[in-house]
Amino acid sequence: MRSTLNTVAAIGLAIGGAFGLAGTFVASAPLRETLWAIDGVALVVAAALLTMKYQRLGNDCVAAGFLTFVAGESLLLAGNAAGLEASVPSYVGGISLWAAALVLISAPKTFALWMRLTGLIAAILFAVTVAMVLWGAPLLPTSAPLPAAGYPFLVLTFIGWIWTLVKPGR
Repeated sequence: MRSTLNTVAAIGLAIGGAFGLAGTFVASAPLRETLWAIDGVALVVAAALLTMKYQRLGNDCVAAGFLTFVAGESLLLAGNAAGLEASVPSYVGGISLWAAALVLISAPKTFALWMRLTGLIAAILFAVTVAMVLWGAPLLPTSAPLPAAGYPFLVLTFIGWIWTLVKPGR
């Protein structure tokens, strides 16, 4: 059963990473919102399963990180249908929690160093984005260079987590 749950979590991370990144680059608002809705649900399911996995393993910091990620992704999901401009408050709350989650998950030596570094880089980029918005910068979830620069690092981190879940012996 644990192998099946690892597979479901890995699929959720893969769907979340692919659909989330794709949603950032489409011009159509309905398509973007649809892609991000699928992305959000997949990531909430994956992070919930990973919370349980790491709690069972006794790794409370990583489990708390994945639980925090669930909360952040839920905020993003809640604001998604409002459109880019109207979603900014829930977006800022969501990526604030993403940043905290990535630090909690990356701080212990649970994952390989490269995964921890990509997670920390994403966390820093999201935290800088939050600070900029709070200080008046008119950033949207699709703005470049921030927050867009954080998404590839987040997806690389997901790829690392997927690799950890599917490699033999896990």
